[in-house]
Amino acid sequence: MNLLQAIILGIIQGLTEFLPISSSGHLSLFQSLFGLSQGSITFEVAVHLATLIAVVAVLWEDVLEMVKRPFSKLTLLVVVGTIPTVIIAVIFKDLFLLLFDTGATLGIEFIISGLILLYVEEKNKEKKNDKKLETMNYVDACVIGVAQGIAIMPAISRSGLTLAGALFRGLNREFAIKFSFLMSIPAILGSVVLEGLDMVEYGRIRIDLVPLLAGMLAAGISGYFAIKIMLKIFTKASLKYFSYYVFVVGGLIIVDQYFTRIFF
Repeated sequence: MNLLQAIILGIIQGLTEFLPISSSGHLSLFQSLFGLSQGSITFEVAVHLATLIAVVAVLWEDVLEMVKRPFSKLTLLVVVGTIPTVIIAVIFKDLFLLLFDTGATLGIEFIISGLILLYVEEKNKEKKNDKKLETMNYVDACVIGVAQGIAIMPAISRSGLTLAGALFRGLNREFAIKFSFLMSIPAILGSVVLEGLDMVEYGRIRIDLVPLLAGMLAAGISGYFAIKIMLKIFTKASLKYFSYYVFVVGGLIIVDQYFTRIFF
């Protein structure tokens, strides 16, 4: 991986981690386009860490309040929501690893992400979403956590599915986007720890320091601005516009996977 590739992949990771279009799917896609080996674990740990720093930097007030009040309702909702994610990750670990290694369902997963976003926005027109922290319950958190667990699959968007789950359960859009990003903190932290342990265990530290740091910086900056943008526009912007984008990406990948076979 050269410097330019690291910067591009870092920007892609930062943007797509928080836009509902799948970061892991885009990383797999661009690694194939660049002719890089799939799953450079050292780089993935680094850019995940950078996006974790970005979300904490934007939502530092909420994060600090959760740390200071570990038994507050918001903290407990995030913890309860994380439990189904962890259970799904443990039970289906081998399946997820297989999907990441082969990339065989990448295009289909992009399409599935788009269909879920489109469906939820269409259904959302029929009901009033007014749940905030005061009225949200632990069942809501569990549903969002299950959605996050499903999104471990390569091209299923974590932010997209958690937002879809939040809207499905009637959360206010402003609170839904903030809760989705807060849910990302333990999810990203968990992936950093697990990937880091794997990296140390198998000695898979195989990237030059300069591209690594450049990729981290690019991921952190782009992630910071992606969060800011989503917090600002989500109350008015529909998820269906993101679904159109992933439909196109998924369709192009499917054409290449099954017909042209240029990159996959």
